[in-house]
Amino acid sequence: MTRKKPLQQGDSVPDVVLKRSDDQFVHLHELVGKNVLVIYFYPRDDSPGCTVQACGLRDQYEDFVAAGAEVIGISSDSTASHQGFAAKHRLPFTLLSDEQGTARAAFGVAPSFLGMLPGRVTFVVDRKGVVRDSFESQIRVGEHVRRALELVRKLAQEEAASAAR
Repeated sequence: MTRKKPLQQGDSVPDVVLKRSDDQFVHLHELVGKNVLVIYFYPRDDSPGCTVQACGLRDQYEDFVAAGAEVIGISSDSTASHQGFAAKHRLPFTLLSDEQGTARAAFGVAPSFLGMLPGRVTFVVDRKGVVRDSFESQIRVGEHVRRALELVRKLAQEEAASAAR
């Protein structure tokens, strides 16, 4: 399944199977329902912008968890590369390897900068598997973190208000 543009608000998250850095397979649909998902696609482990983004997510990780979210990073790097990247920067969240580009295609994450770099897009997916927001920017890496955390907190408030009724 190849999409022409990134998934938008209201789209269902596709079920793709990817490898974690420990070489175990993950079905994204198996994660739906447990937590809000913050799924971010990034170009490459250890590149400057990707490191800033990953460390920003790391620094706010406890806030994401407290608001009921799970953070998942996806790039085309190998699982071995992810292991080194996560260890070097003490990343507490899951990194998935999309070496064949299956997830990028399913989510509609196109290359950027004249097709020379894999795209950078962050998706916030609610517990029902519905995309609530997507944000695409190759250079505004901090905005990916800020915007995702803001929406995750809003969804947590909505869930609390709904449960109180």
